[in-house]
Amino acid sequence: MSQTLQEMEKDRQRIYRKMMELGDFRPGTISVNYRKCGKKRCICCQPDHPGHGPQYLWNTTRKSKSLAQNLRLGPDLEKVRREVENYKTFQKLCREVTGTNEAICRLRPIPEIQDEGEREALKKKLRNHFYRRLKRKSAT
Repeated sequence: MSQTLQEMEKDRQRIYRKMMELGDFRPGTISVNYRKCGKKRCICCQPDHPGHGPQYLWNTTRKSKSLAQNLRLGPDLEKVRREVENYKTFQKLCREVTGTNEAICRLRPIPEIQDEGEREALKKKLRNHFYRRLKRKSAT
């Protein structure tokens, strides 16, 4: 069933409200690690021993740099877990609002220009805009 433009705009507002209610969020993942300490007489050196841990680590990447933070079990870990989950929800809502906006753009009518001089000015403006972009692209 096809939605009207007004229904889609209401959907978009609903998604925006959900985003505003989301709260704090951060990208990344939380991993659980077990590590061997390297001491020869430690129990972790035994073949079937998983290692010391578990240790909880929040990982993310910013500007091609990897960042990590150790998390303590308890409120620290729970806070970061909730923020990472909120980020996943934020990403889902972004995809949803983008799809809704694309549908709105397809449904919204194109404004008619009656004045021929205004039409020609718009054509010239657009031609210059895209020509400059083409020149910049070919120069690099």
